[in-house]
Amino acid sequence: MVNPTEPHDSKPPPYAPSPAAARGGRDVVVIGCGTVGTSVFLHLVAPDVQSRRAAGSARHSDSLRSVCLVDPHPVGWGLAFGDDDPLLMCNSAVNLNSILAERPTDFLDHLRQHGWAGHPQDCVPRSWMAAYCHLRYTRARQEAINRGIQVHHVRAAAHTITKQHNTYRVHLDTGPEITASHVVICPGVHRARTPDGFAPHQHHPRYLDSPYPAARLRHLSAPARVLVLGTHQSAIDAALVLCRAGHHTTLTSPSGRLPAVRTSLAAPTRSHPPLQRMTQLDPTDPHLEDKITRHVVEAIRLIERRPLRQQVSTSPDPAQRLREEITLAETGACLWADICVPVIEAIIILASVLPPARRSALITRFAWFTNRYATATTLINARRLLTHFTSGALQVAASYPTAATFTDGLWHIQRPGAGPEYFDHIVNATGFHPPQLSWGSHNDTLHLDHVSAPHPDAHPIDHLAADLRLRRQPTAPPERIWLAGVGTHIRIPFANHLRNAVHQAEQVAKQVRA
Repeated sequence: MVNPTEPHDSKPPPYAPSPAAARGGRDVVVIGCGTVGTSVFLHLVAPDVQSRRAAGSARHSDSLRSVCLVDPHPVGWGLAFGDDDPLLMCNSAVNLNSILAERPTDFLDHLRQHGWAGHPQDCVPRSWMAAYCHLRYTRARQEAINRGIQVHHVRAAAHTITKQHNTYRVHLDTGPEITASHVVICPGVHRARTPDGFAPHQHHPRYLDSPYPAARLRHLSAPARVLVLGTHQSAIDAALVLCRAGHHTTLTSPSGRLPAVRTSLAAPTRSHPPLQRMTQLDPTDPHLEDKITRHVVEAIRLIERRPLRQQVSTSPDPAQRLREEITLAETGACLWADICVPVIEAIIILASVLPPARRSALITRFAWFTNRYATATTLINARRLLTHFTSGALQVAASYPTAATFTDGLWHIQRPGAGPEYFDHIVNATGFHPPQLSWGSHNDTLHLDHVSAPHPDAHPIDHLAADLRLRRQPTAPPERIWLAGVGTHIRIPFANHLRNAVHQAEQVAKQVRA
């Protein structure tokens, strides 16, 4: 049976570039080594490993000399999947989580090899995904080294990139710098959003800016009364961890609505012609949004004649709505879930060719789909939530706070329609800002998004071409710097959709090696 644990590798010695300086070849730096960074690495070294295996040669590569991965965490163990709390589950199914573009069942195969007997549409703990990434990296790293490619992991965070004499210099928070001929940036998310009305309290010791890592919640003394700001995926994670520890937990958000319920975000089980046609719509059509809606409705009706409103609950009570939608999912009545991945991927294709303003309007128009269905909660988590609702440990507030003060060791909360409420802790679970890269005032320094706000003299990068390469200006020649994963949100909606990010990793790796 699968029982992965986080690797505890020792901190490596300082990175030194390849001594074979006179030889040709690319020195690649991959910044960010979560799932997408790991995928980039695998796609980078795989062609070389395969070609050398066929040739039976261990000579130095003419195309790829070295790969340096930069991340303060073990490879594969990023924020998204790197928490080992077993309550934190992948929202996407096993059959959607391969990090190899040409092997879509690779994660499933990995789990089968380790004794897992579940269904391909099931969800598993996120730490299993991280362990899978780390194992694939470890094996590919050794094969690459055996065949002459230098591979190193620097346990640090990259903050800026400068260019000198056609060479990039990656500056680290630990002081040194790394030189590279090519750079691939796979940024994660770091800066927590600030909920309305809570900006003055961000540094208060009884206010947690994020529920991650989950150990922050486990360390709270129980029992306590905890107010969780948010009602979506991060808030659900927080509620499950807090209720397990014996805390009385209240969720609150402006909408007061939990996501819909489905088994998982899984690879589609059938083709959906209306959604395939949707990718061919005219992006300049002023009625584009209406036509997208018609294509989605047609796709749902081809699966199930019942309208969407009969496949979800309309109860105004969050607990009752959750209970009814669990029943719908258990009985196979919410067939809308089968179109979620095709809709996401069709919108990615269509939106990538839209002007920024039109793309933003499209995303805003379909926020209802994203907030309620694309990010629906898994059936396993919904059942856990319902248990806590039933026991009285969990509730959703009927309105959002209008005032919060901390007095005499307690948070005093005021909200419409309720008397004063008191909490021991507040947990912000409203998510994270997408990563924002920026050029310095003279376009000479690339500032990478980290925990702090963007550099005051920098201007944000708001343009990304189809090749995913950065440019100092939209009309400037491309740099040998690529983006992959969530950082491509400036061009791609649903930039955190793993299957698309893995295809980006493959695309970028091919360009780097070309």
